Amino acid sequence: MNQLLHTPTAEDIRATHEAIRPMIHRTPVLTCESINKMAGAKLFFKCENFQKVGAFKMRGAASAALRLSDKEKERGLATHSSGNHAQAVALSARLLGIPAYIVMPDTSPAIKKAATEGYGAEVILCENTLAARERTLKEVVKRTGATFIHPYNDYN
Repeated sequence: MNQLLHTPTAEDIRATHEAIRPMIHRTPVLTCESINKMAGAKLFFKCENFQKVGAFKMRGAASAALRLSDKEKERGLATHSSGNHAQAVALSARLLGIPAYIVMPDTSPAIKKAATEGYGAEVILCENTLAARERTLKEVVKRTGATFIHPYNDYN
């Protein structure tokens, strides 16, 4: 089945949630009376800033990492990112005991690079262009055999 054409069912969503639950925080949903009044509606804010790595990216990275075969897990994960996805893939890999290889632009904030390395990933720096990221990632995947986890275009 072409995953891009598959609309997830409620059961797909529940199963994914159960799978990633040990790897993520349960984050609050908040509302604000003054904002509700301005909007003329009750708005709900899912506070993913309280998620591990400070972003919703942890959910997607954990889901993608958990779907790897044992053989793929042995070879590790690889991605390119300048921050939140980098950290999420690195932490997911650490929690699963597998290697992570993260291509980051050399202009990435030092705090993001340090956090990614702090989760145990090997950080490989490159020029700050999409072409350089993709070229460097291709070299890393060829060298390591790691599975590429796309930073924003992955069904899982």
